[in-house]
Amino acid sequence: MRREIPIWEKSNLTLEEAAAYSGIGINKLRSLTESEQCSFVLWNGTKRLIKRRKLDEYMDKMYSI
Repeated sequence: MRREIPIWEKSNLTLEEAAAYSGIGINKLRSLTESEQCSFVLWNGTKRLIKRRKLDEYMDKMYSI
């Protein structure tokens, strides 16, 4: 039996999960995470994961995206 972990308890999110969590579209998240200076992206090979806590901090500081 597989137990599902709620999004708000995960430390790293896929683009789809991050979009559902933050309300930011997948394409916008993809463009934000292209930069090497992006502090909330974690690359696992070619898989892009979003650091949830860092994304929260980023959104708290931003006025608009």
